[in-house]
Amino acid sequence: MGRVKPKYIKSLARRLLETYPDKFTDSFEENKKAVAQLADIPSKTVRNKVAGYITRLVKRLKTQEKTESAA
Repeated sequence: MGRVKPKYIKSLARRLLETYPDKFTDSFEENKKAVAQLADIPSKTVRNKVAGYITRLVKRLKTQEKTESAA
């Protein structure tokens, strides 16, 4: 099991994903660059946590779409 992310990371990640859904993929490296461009986050660790959570959300959305289309 992983660690629980703080609420500010989750809310920022969701807000970025809702605002710029086409900018994010299931690749952490690409999401890390996109978060650096779109959000003014001075801390590298916070930026990486946001990018990681966005990656997780995108992967979850893709699997949900696959299961819904298969059903």
